[in-house]
Amino acid sequence: MKYLLNPLILFVVMLAVVPAQAELPFTVSEVAKFDDPWSVAVMPDGRLLVTEVKGSLFIVKEDGSQSRDVAGMPDVRYGGQGGMGDVVLHPDFADNHMIYLSYAEAGVGGTQGAVVARAILDESGRRPSLSDLEVIWRQYPKLMGYGHYGHRMLFDNEGYLWITSSDRQKFTTAQDMQSNAGKLVRLHDDGSVPKDNPFVDYYSENPKVDDDGVYPQIWSLGHRNVLGLALDLDGRLWGVEMGPAGGDELNLIERGANYGYPVVSNGDHYDGREMADHDTHSEFNAPALWWTPVISPGDMLVYRGKAFSDWRGNALIAGLSSRAIVRVELGDDGTATEVERYDMGARIRSVEEAADGSIWVLEESGTKPGRLLRLTP
Repeated sequence: MKYLLNPLILFVVMLAVVPAQAELPFTVSEVAKFDDPWSVAVMPDGRLLVTEVKGSLFIVKEDGSQSRDVAGMPDVRYGGQGGMGDVVLHPDFADNHMIYLSYAEAGVGGTQGAVVARAILDESGRRPSLSDLEVIWRQYPKLMGYGHYGHRMLFDNEGYLWITSSDRQKFTTAQDMQSNAGKLVRLHDDGSVPKDNPFVDYYSENPKVDDDGVYPQIWSLGHRNVLGLALDLDGRLWGVEMGPAGGDELNLIERGANYGYPVVSNGDHYDGREMADHDTHSEFNAPALWWTPVISPGDMLVYRGKAFSDWRGNALIAGLSSRAIVRVELGDDGTATEVERYDMGARIRSVEEAADGSIWVLEESGTKPGRLLRLTP
């Protein structure tokens, strides 16, 4: 048709068939900027703790004003996916001022691994500082490479500390009971092992296994790269993890369960080799929800507030490659359904709920500084 040869008319026709961008159901406010931020934790008075991957920690007020970087931070092995990671508060932080930090630590011969340390946050001087820093957990063994540390942390309602210990891109570690990599770890707040963990008696039941002491820490295994943990409104624990080429997973975490990696995955190896799907191996726990194309999850919360009343009980997942926040409905029967995806236009590294029900969001740095955002109705 001749009228299609008119460039202006052609442009108008093209616009008509392009779907319009859905309006976000919240207001996005920029609060502060950081150099490659990774994690945010909300203090009882509403202020925030924000980590930067290169090894810094800041105290941030709700208006965005920041403290000097906290002194007394541990040395971190920075590079690739390694560096400073998560920060969480002790359940009694208001009284003991104790915080927990996860980060990559150098070993011998170029090896490295994730560690978790706890320390007292001291704000009495001109510059905030850490004192009594103590490492309470280490990924074992330390391995070569700069990927898949995991090291997200969560305190549950009973005061147990949960740590995601990813596979370090070594595949077989996830099924190796003499390694705590590729596992979900459950500890007391001082790093000691709860006596009711599922594999406390693993050595006595498997006498051919060397007694290296890591298996009692393990709660579940067969994980690849778990980067989000959250408790739902009923106290159930959920974990979200990156799959290989396809097959990102949201899992309901169960005691002693094996989630199958690298034997099964709903994705494939990056070099094109196929992996068996979950439905071919009933002995492994299958994900409640999985994604191909991937969303590249970086963090997760389960919403509890009133500001976004329709979201209560839903999981909000920070998406990296998807550059989005993914909202998922969690079923009472252990099922999960994606209900909405909010395009944020940037890689989202962390999400955290504020006391008033607004949402704190950290953008991952690229060519520009990473932003701390606040989402309000």
